[in-house]
Amino acid sequence: MMDLDNCPRCGKLFAKNFRDVCPVCIKAIDNEYMLCSDYLRKNKGTTITELSGATDVSIKQITKFIKEGRISLIGAPNLMYPCEMCGTLIREHNKCEGCRAKLLQEVDKVRPNPPAKKETKEPTKAPTSAASVYRIMDRS
Repeated sequence: MMDLDNCPRCGKLFAKNFRDVCPVCIKAIDNEYMLCSDYLRKNKGTTITELSGATDVSIKQITKFIKEGRISLIGAPNLMYPCEMCGTLIREHNKCEGCRAKLLQEVDKVRPNPPAKKETKEPTKAPTSAASVYRIMDRS
């Protein structure tokens, strides 16, 4: 059975197989990647805004290339992508440290507290075996 879907990029109906976009858009995305890749090879210190402006590739698509591993940040010291929550430019993860911390705080507020553990301290007993007693006496 053929699985049909509308391309999220252009809206055309296509037979869905390995990719989520139609064959025409796959070619367009591959073209955009080549434009970005070529530009980055020649301009290592570029930012994502400069790259987008020079290639007419959206920041969203460039971010997708980075997250897919097609564009590496290793040779591009100024290339960063926006945090999914606030838009601050970052080089790793999906959210900046501030947004991740806020998210964790919100999760902690919603999460029910685990029951408190009763602290039972057992007194530590001194070793009573003959060997340990012998060693202690042997030291003097």
